Amino acid sequence: MIRSMTGFGRCRETVEGLDITVEIKSVNSRFLDCTAKISRAYGYLEERIKPYLMSRGVTRGKVDVWISVEVMDSGSVQITADEGYLKGYLDALYTLRDKYNLRDDISVMTVARNHDIFQIKKPEEDIEHDWERVLTVLAKATDTFLSVREREGERLAKDLRAKMQNIKGAVDRIEKLSESDIASYRERLAERIREALNDNQITPDETRLLTECAIHADKVAVDEEMVRLRTHFGAFEEILSSGEPVGRKLDFLMQEMNREINTTGSKCSDAQIAHLVVDVKCELEKIREQIQNLE
Repeated sequence: MIRSMTGFGRCRETVEGLDITVEIKSVNSRFLDCTAKISRAYGYLEERIKPYLMSRGVTRGKVDVWISVEVMDSGSVQITADEGYLKGYLDALYTLRDKYNLRDDISVMTVARNHDIFQIKKPEEDIEHDWERVLTVLAKATDTFLSVREREGERLAKDLRAKMQNIKGAVDRIEKLSESDIASYRERLAERIREALNDNQITPDETRLLTECAIHADKVAVDEEMVRLRTHFGAFEEILSSGEPVGRKLDFLMQEMNREINTTGSKCSDAQIAHLVVDVKCELEKIREQIQNLE
């Protein structure tokens, strides 16, 4: 399945007393650059997120994953005050108040802003069980994320095929024009040689003359380039239909096609062919730009 590198997926569910929200988004990147952020209490699960996405077929793109985990049932979590730390903290506040004659606004809420006074105790971590709960929501968010990537990928593939059809049409016209261009070139070359020989009162050997002209005409023939381009057309469709990540392969293929059309342009002198070569190069550049969006 062809996928774009841009996508977004989100899912929120309550699983066994945990309110879990997962958001995944991605943009273009040459390689897979995955950044995962999860609620601090479950930070030990971060290292599992990238391997999971890779197992789902994510191979390229800058992927950001954000996971929020909130405990709905707080009965299993015990929050107590660190009495020693709290006494020292309050003594320091009272000293500041008395020494500098500050307004006394010390209250429970102002003291509670210092989170270090609290001790949080929760049941012993069960990493595998915690991962299974998070994975339940992560999997659904990933389903949506991949679905968006695939829809965008199909749209891009349709556009790429349309552009390749334009190139095929231009190559057909180049091939036909090239045949007449070679014949015309051979005749012009022979005529110029005859004129040069006649000016020097030399009688040309027509057989030798025509043979040499044919040899030079072959040097400007683009048969080989046309054959290779048509081979690349077949490879293009094979890659798109392979079901594998296609971005890098298509990028390399476009480089090869661009090389063949450049050689064609350097060989041909016909103005119509020159215009068609420019059209093909423009379409190839558009395809290369689109390919940068594919995984």
